[in-house]
Amino acid sequence: MELGNNTRISEFVLLGFSDDPELQPLIYGLFLSMYLTTVLGNLLIILAIISDSHLHTPMYFFLSNLSFVDICFTSTTVPKMLVNIQTQSKVITYAGCITQMYFFMLFVELDNFLLAVMAYDRFVAICHPLHYTVIMNRPLCMLLVLVSWIMSGLHASLQSLMLLQLSFCTELEIPHFFCELNQVVQLACSDTFLNDLVMYFALVLLATVPLAGILFSYSKIVSSIHSISSNQGKYKAFSTCASHLSVVSLFYCTGLGVYLSSAATHSSHSSATASVMYTVVTPMLNPFIYSLRNKDVKRALKRLSGGKL
Repeated sequence: MELGNNTRISEFVLLGFSDDPELQPLIYGLFLSMYLTTVLGNLLIILAIISDSHLHTPMYFFLSNLSFVDICFTSTTVPKMLVNIQTQSKVITYAGCITQMYFFMLFVELDNFLLAVMAYDRFVAICHPLHYTVIMNRPLCMLLVLVSWIMSGLHASLQSLMLLQLSFCTELEIPHFFCELNQVVQLACSDTFLNDLVMYFALVLLATVPLAGILFSYSKIVSSIHSISSNQGKYKAFSTCASHLSVVSLFYCTGLGVYLSSAATHSSHSSATASVMYTVVTPMLNPFIYSLRNKDVKRALKRLSGGKL
């Protein structure tokens, strides 16, 4: 690998969590089990929704898309880390790093947008129940998902293309278990002002707009539920969005926790550890949240397993 002030480097080094050889089998086993649980859990949700005609509604259409995105989201980071531990190599190629960052940004933004779309779906269902089937028609549902893909793809493409313009020097070690955009930009020896500007502007814009949509939807939902006279009616209305609210809280709280942790400690190792929560743990827990709190999904999973659940 040729090094210099404006060198096109060929690889990076992912430092991961620990250099202790005795911890590697534990880390490998832990992440392998979490990854398999994530894939299996979300795949079961998708199969249950496809196989049960009662779940062919906008709410479950969005949920199946969220489950698919969660599988892809986790698959962008964990398999490479497992391979590195297995082969005792911490190297990732330059092309592999750029590709990993592209798909990571694509799927994390898709998660973000889909949660906002699902909040809108619950808003229409609770606040405008008589017009729900008219408003949330199939073309609109397809359009909302398509727009989410397009917006996420454009953002990931922009960040990746800007990263390709940077030059890197001799410091090629990434203190993370995957190629995280901010960590890679910090390794550049060329001017990163424009990259930092776009990165933080996009973070604020693409995080706050969907979150604002979610908060607005739930403010209307709470107001609508409050106007229901019977306690049973209130409980039934709230139960339809309880699972989604739990997933939203988990996603945003863990994501916020990562940035607060890194800002407070200024430690890349702490940031890497904290990021496990929203990159691995959150996608793993989502199927459990939706299956444990949702009778329709539980019934579909029972039918899918031949009544053995």
